[in-house]
Amino acid sequence: MAHTAWSILPPVITIVLALWTKEVYMSLLIGIFAGAMLFTGGNILESILTMFQVLGDKVGGNVNILVFLVILGILVAAITRSGATRAYGEWAARQIRGPRQSLIVTALLGLVIFIDDYFNCLTVGTVMRPVTDKFKVARTKLAYIIDATAAPICIIAPVSSWAAAVGSSLPEGSEIDGFSLFLQTIPFNLYALLTLAFMAFIIWTGRDFGPMAHSIARSNENFEVPEEYQDTEQAAMDKEGNGKLIDLFLPLIVLIGACVFGMLYTGGLFTEEGKTVADAFADCDSSKSLVLGSFIAFVFTGLLYLPRHIVSFSTFCDSFGWGFKAMTPAIFILCLAWTLSGICSDKYLDLGGFVGGIVSAHASIVMFLPPIFFLVAIGLAFATGTSWGTFGILIPIAIAILGTENASMLVLCVAAILSGAVGGDHASPISDTTILASAGAQCHHIDHVSTQLPYVITVGTCSLIGYMVDGFTGNGWAGLGVGFICLAAAMAFLLAKVKPVQE
Repeated sequence: MAHTAWSILPPVITIVLALWTKEVYMSLLIGIFAGAMLFTGGNILESILTMFQVLGDKVGGNVNILVFLVILGILVAAITRSGATRAYGEWAARQIRGPRQSLIVTALLGLVIFIDDYFNCLTVGTVMRPVTDKFKVARTKLAYIIDATAAPICIIAPVSSWAAAVGSSLPEGSEIDGFSLFLQTIPFNLYALLTLAFMAFIIWTGRDFGPMAHSIARSNENFEVPEEYQDTEQAAMDKEGNGKLIDLFLPLIVLIGACVFGMLYTGGLFTEEGKTVADAFADCDSSKSLVLGSFIAFVFTGLLYLPRHIVSFSTFCDSFGWGFKAMTPAIFILCLAWTLSGICSDKYLDLGGFVGGIVSAHASIVMFLPPIFFLVAIGLAFATGTSWGTFGILIPIAIAILGTENASMLVLCVAAILSGAVGGDHASPISDTTILASAGAQCHHIDHVSTQLPYVITVGTCSLIGYMVDGFTGNGWAGLGVGFICLAAAMAFLLAKVKPVQE
């Protein structure tokens, strides 16, 4: 069944079930088992063993990410229990005058935390959720703002785990410098740039539409914390410390700085002679860097809090359990999502090989490549729920098709791949970033997916038109201009036809 159209069935089953039943865990399990059944030819016992073999391999290969999430959960719990978020909320209550301002501050915080999308989603949600709750901002709206400033800002930030992942996606023996290629794609990453612009428009004008408008209307009428998060909210309100604003921002600053240091360190800047900063970022191990940075920040936070009696020793230690508990749903879904991605990998069903074969067979006309790669990246990221896996599959294909001779078209195609990967990731209910945005905002996951989807389609359509122009003209700046013109037209239509749901 490998390398055939059947390989697309497991993610299709998962997505359809998730949208229909709104039960993500069961949908993922059924999709994974369906993939294992296809791989083993219907042998039930071998399918069970294959499923857990893939799970073990993926969890083992991503253990640093899981450890990072646990440490980050502990940090968030410790900061919450310290009373620092309460101090920030009190400050924000004095400074922020309405829901629009609360969302502007949320977006600005999301733009500042560009080091990693996981860290972005969880930190922004935890810090800003009490403020937006005060103004009865729908948690689906908060989740959208978090999601719109997570992957889109990380994919255009040179100092981020995503930049490192893109650089590592180039095939072995390639003569192209991965970090340099990434830098050249930044101004042509249409989906990321247009998403940030569209998010700013939505925040400022309040012209929400589709399911988001209905969700906001319900929240305005009767704002409630989702039942599954009420225990967590109660724990968050149990603040025993006397922390100040500095006790919130210093740990965050150290965390960002330590993660940057970790990337430079694992990239060999301090251990290899002649290594430049760009080389270090390109060669770093992002998952190890995040673990190193988060542990340094954890130790720093303990040293910041305990001697000053911001929290007691027992309260600080109690944060371990609360932090792990808060991260358990996201970790479980991530493990299942990774397993689904694994069963679709080249070792099993080879979904990427099937998609790559389609692309290669229809890549004779170069001018169609940017929109083709954009659409394929969206479909693959939507089906597998992973941006990194998507550009890891498609970037080598683009290099194999174009080589190094047509450098300008290669940059446009790679930009289209990265853009589509983020767009598909935003639309997918099994995407790790989408899952973590829901966790950060503490709203129903499927509600976040369904309310965000019309926004993704709007920006994605404008991006597709831009990449069509890229292909026909061979000029990325022309495509960028057309993309923004299309988005401006969509904004003008919304201003004329849609009334603000919440000012």
